Amino acid sequence: MINPYLPLPVRVDEIITETEDKNLKTFKLVFLNPADEERFSYQAGQFAELSIAGKGEIPIGIASSPTEKGHLMFTINKVGLVTTRMHNMNPGDIMGVRGPLGNWYPWEIMEGKNVVIIGGGFAFTTLRSSIIYMLDPANRPKFKDIHVIYGARTPGMLLYKNELAAWEKRDDIHMHITVDATDDPNWDYNVGFVPTITEQKAPSGSPDTYAIICGPPIMIKFTQPVLDNLGYDHDHIIMSLEMRMKCGIGICGRCNIGEQYVCKDGPVFTLAQLGKMPKEY
Repeated sequence: MINPYLPLPVRVDEIITETEDKNLKTFKLVFLNPADEERFSYQAGQFAELSIAGKGEIPIGIASSPTEKGHLMFTINKVGLVTTRMHNMNPGDIMGVRGPLGNWYPWEIMEGKNVVIIGGGFAFTTLRSSIIYMLDPANRPKFKDIHVIYGARTPGMLLYKNELAAWEKRDDIHMHITVDATDDPNWDYNVGFVPTITEQKAPSGSPDTYAIICGPPIMIKFTQPVLDNLGYDHDHIIMSLEMRMKCGIGICGRCNIGEQYVCKDGPVFTLAQLGKMPKEY
């Protein structure tokens, strides 16, 4: 039996600075033991605990897709002790990963449906995982239209710029990239907040359409009424409460909302499910 408290050893294989302020970096991690990679079977939307000996651990959404073999990917915002230590690491350094944890986006339910991905800021990590998963040649026929609405404060704060450009060129996904403001004369995409672009670009709600939202609370607050106006049922609006994560296995009791342990019952919930929970999130 695998000890759920014991992190698996991984090596930092590559570090990519994502944003112009250098506070967001993507880490590609490789398992030291091939058997650990085999056991670490995950779905797009799950998270894991990253740990550094003597510093602690942090819950982070998995940015890689289960269709991408040979590594795990996490995008880390430099905000505290553990994340600062990670930002000072170099390729070849060793750390730990524990997981996968939590539930995931309901892919079987969304098969044969249109999917609208709505993301903002550095919360785009599990959404990147989801897009890569859906665009995989083995999976793309399972879904109808895919729309992606993704925004950041400025062009320099967008994540995964090379992939965004590649997706923009495809004819089997509709990309709607936006920034809050820019004075860049070469900016060719949208300017406006994510809720506004959602109102302009998202398809209307229907039994065949699901929306996945992940972003800062203020973005979610103002996007929800937009989806209501577009006719989305609350059981077709899917959100993640990953920001509530602590230990990840329901022991510490710090993630509970009412009777729900977000780390075990979530972090993915429909808006209909959230409507039945205390407004503590």
